[in-house]
Amino acid sequence: MEAMANTSARPWTRPHDWAEFVLGAVLALSPLWFDTNTAAAWTMVVLGALIALDGLVSLARPGLVSGELAQIVLGALAFVSPWVMGYTGFEAVAWTSWIVGGLTVVLGAAAYPVASAAHRAAGQH
Repeated sequence: MEAMANTSARPWTRPHDWAEFVLGAVLALSPLWFDTNTAAAWTMVVLGALIALDGLVSLARPGLVSGELAQIVLGALAFVSPWVMGYTGFEAVAWTSWIVGGLTVVLGAAAYPVASAAHRAAGQH
């Protein structure tokens, strides 16, 4: 358990934060690969960039618990965006949003206890 706490507290080592970064990049770049409209493209680029940026912040500061909470919120926004922004008709980008959003929420929920442990280990009350 001690080895896990030390690893989770070291910057640039947590796999779920790397996965968050990659998922954000995929979401942000997917309008380049798929047919879309302007609202969908901007939504995906902005949310994807924010998810990727949050992943980088979490990688650099592993004890930042608020980063995991932001990840969950951003993932939920990505998941509901096809309905809210009206791009469910563009199946490829809609499915990309649903999959990336869902995975981002799951990763954020899984990373929350790890970030909390790193936060406590670093003495950042």
